[in-house]
Amino acid sequence: MGFGGMGNMQKMMKQVQKMQADMAKMQEELANKLVEATAGGGAVKIIMTGKQEVREIVIDPDVLNPDDAEMIQDLLLAAFNEALRKSQEMASQDMNKITGGMKMPPGLL
Repeated sequence: MGFGGMGNMQKMMKQVQKMQADMAKMQEELANKLVEATAGGGAVKIIMTGKQEVREIVIDPDVLNPDDAEMIQDLLLAAFNEALRKSQEMASQDMNKITGGMKMPPGLL
C-alpha cells in the first residue's frame, strides 16, 4: 500500500469518527423528541421518546369500566405499539440523515 492509501485510510477514519459523534448527538436528541399515539378515538394516548421510553399514558376516565378491563388492555396495547412504531420510524429517519441510508455493521456506531 502506497502513501496515498494511508491518506485515504486516515480520511475514512475521520469520517467514521464524525459519524460516531453525529450518532451520539442524535441519540441525545432522540431522548428529547416525542411521538404520540392514540387508540379508541383518543380514549387512550401514549407519549414516547425517540429512544422508545414511555413518558406518559393518558386514559379517558369515561372508558374506565371495571367490568371491561379487557377493552382498556386492548386500547393500551394498540396505542403502545403505534407509539413504538412511530418512535422507531423517527429514529430510523434521523439515522438515515447521518449515514445517508448506508447500512452500518452492528456495533460500528
